[in-house]
Amino acid sequence: MRFFSIILLFTGGSLHAADPGTLHGKVMCGYQGWFATPADESGIGWTHYGFNKPGRCQIDLWPDVSGLDADERFDTPLKHADGTTAQVFSSAHPKTVRRHFEWMRTYGIDGVFLQRFGAPLKDDRRRIHNDTVLNNVRQSAKATGRTWSLMYDLSGLKSGEIESVIMPDWKRLTSEQRITGDPTYQRHRGKPVVSVWGIGFNDGRQYTLDECDALLRYLRDSGLTVMAGVPWHWRTLENDATRDAKLHDVLRGADIISPWAVGRYGSPKDAKRHINAVHEADVKWCLQHDKDYLPVVFPGFSWRNLKKSRGEDAPLNAIPRLGGSFFWSQAHERISRDATMLYIAMFDELDEGTAIFKTTSNAPVGAEGFVVEPKLKPDHYLRLTGLIGKALRKEIPATAELPVEIRSP
Repeated sequence: MRFFSIILLFTGGSLHAADPGTLHGKVMCGYQGWFATPADESGIGWTHYGFNKPGRCQIDLWPDVSGLDADERFDTPLKHADGTTAQVFSSAHPKTVRRHFEWMRTYGIDGVFLQRFGAPLKDDRRRIHNDTVLNNVRQSAKATGRTWSLMYDLSGLKSGEIESVIMPDWKRLTSEQRITGDPTYQRHRGKPVVSVWGIGFNDGRQYTLDECDALLRYLRDSGLTVMAGVPWHWRTLENDATRDAKLHDVLRGADIISPWAVGRYGSPKDAKRHINAVHEADVKWCLQHDKDYLPVVFPGFSWRNLKKSRGEDAPLNAIPRLGGSFFWSQAHERISRDATMLYIAMFDELDEGTAIFKTTSNAPVGAEGFVVEPKLKPDHYLRLTGLIGKALRKEIPATAELPVEIRSP
């Protein structure tokens, strides 16, 4: 069948198979695709950059746009130290999304979970922008042999909106746009994969576990493999998770469990301790209930500018990247415990400082500062993510220390 055909690509001196038939052996990145500017064709102005008010900015990493064509670069209100205008990109531009996927191919990254937030779907202009980005991703995945899958994020939805917003949207995407028919759409367990993120969090969400249960059953009954994005403490029902044992009943309607790790630990030592505390027990629960387990790893975290734009405070570089040591340490812990797949959060997340795509230390002045690592090349974390994939597939050792070829001088 065409869905299980192997697409062989020459990357970094070796043949790498981007197989849309299984998540096993895969390193998949979350892809936000939510950036827009007043000068692109989205019609939604500054989106996720935060320049809507003078002096405001809401990203903590600055994208490296030096390799982008002139029509892909958009001026911002900020200046570099030399007085030149700082520029950014737009996810609405098909050439830029294609470029991102070319980077994935170059560095051996398998594909993406395209984020689709439920709340913006209620606004026609933003839904159209999301559809534009989705189409950009579809075309880019096809052109580069990467795989992709849709991930719904329920954050911000009110009671009743899972049924009124998410279900009709999925029906439209599958019946009208036939997205799961793409040869590069990611499948697992013989079916197309769709993810639902935001189930069981103890942070005041307005939708209920019953609504989540109905959504998972609807998707599963539609012939899909369903992934559930859940809190770190989903199994023990404490801390970031709801105390309601019904969560476990709801998760029986999923096929893959993926606990959210971002912000749950802040150093290599801390990561080892936290992963050691949950991994084996999480996997055991999943095996007992015929579920696959998809761990999340992330390179670092910072959201000072985002918080300041909302009148709140937060430190810059809250979880330091340490030149990739923090990122690699998590991957090492998971792989050494026989993880078969990994979810990288995220490919292009600048707001919370978790991006692994090309960023620059030549950040503009102003705002509340930016996370920079001057000794590293812009593609450092892309290279490291590719090595994580090789370690996952046992092509290189999952050493405790950073691989020699990636260490900063």
